[in-house]
Amino acid sequence: MTDIHSFALGDWPLQCGEALHDAAIIYKCYGALAPDRGNAILFPTSYGAQHSDLEWMIGVGRALDPGRWFIVIPNMFGNGLSTSPSTYSHPAHYPRVTTYDNVEAQYRLVTEGLGIERLAMVVGWSMGGQQAFHWGALYPETAGCIAPICGSARTAVHNYVFLEGVKATLTTDPAWRGDHFAEPPVKGLRAMGRVYAGWALSQAFYRQRLYEKIGYRTLEDFLVDSWEANYLRRDANNLLAQLWTWQNADIAANERYSGDLVRALAGITCRALVMPGATDLYFTPEDNAIEVGHMPNAELRPIPSIWGHRAGNPVHSPEDARFIDAALTELLASPAD
Repeated sequence: MTDIHSFALGDWPLQCGEALHDAAIIYKCYGALAPDRGNAILFPTSYGAQHSDLEWMIGVGRALDPGRWFIVIPNMFGNGLSTSPSTYSHPAHYPRVTTYDNVEAQYRLVTEGLGIERLAMVVGWSMGGQQAFHWGALYPETAGCIAPICGSARTAVHNYVFLEGVKATLTTDPAWRGDHFAEPPVKGLRAMGRVYAGWALSQAFYRQRLYEKIGYRTLEDFLVDSWEANYLRRDANNLLAQLWTWQNADIAANERYSGDLVRALAGITCRALVMPGATDLYFTPEDNAIEVGHMPNAELRPIPSIWGHRAGNPVHSPEDARFIDAALTELLASPAD
């Protein structure tokens, strides 16, 4: 299975009380599922990303080696592939979708769609890491083990406020109609990219001008060609929908845990390797340390990097990629619970 697939969910009930009409998860698989179905890894997407943005982490000799593992990337609701504002009848009618809603749908894909009873691992970066935390709290036996990278079990208040700034920057564009964008907000997307660039990378990254070492001649080139360009290729209504999902991510916000975060963290009984970026400005190591302190079978292993949040998605940092690969390989080699 190497092609893109669609898993139909029908009218998918959501936590908000509404339904996501004609919902579908678009997903892609890499490698072959073993006869005993025991080699599957789930790799959820991050904010704004689609499965193609994560493929660089999959390869021969990597931790996510398709020669050994069957890797499934489910696209998150709102990312433009799985059911999203851009695919809905009208963007303004798109309901509020939580991380819980995503993981419940993924559970159905894994168990019913793919016939997998137990995953080898759930791994994800950023919002993908938040989904990994949810898998650990909701389905620890099915998850096998989890590896949240630069993510959190609950979006911290400071993280929430950071996203309020991003949202405010985007919605100042004249294309904003109060509940949706009538046309692509070019100015808003460019501004969003510049605001985000100051948060996603550390002070040391800029102090050492690492953008020059990855091919950008000037800081302005980096801001325009990397950050502005990255958001200009996205649908703004999708970005806002996923931003809401991010702000409201909370493993305890469900009937099982009734808002009790400590109890939800204690419910992550599977092995967990939590890897924050040492210089991440909004998914901070301090927040992860508090979370890991309540998890019975977890290790905190910060990525020693000045790439900030981007340490967890080190496309241009081979050293960080090796660190993550080694950690994931170790986790996958550990005895199963």
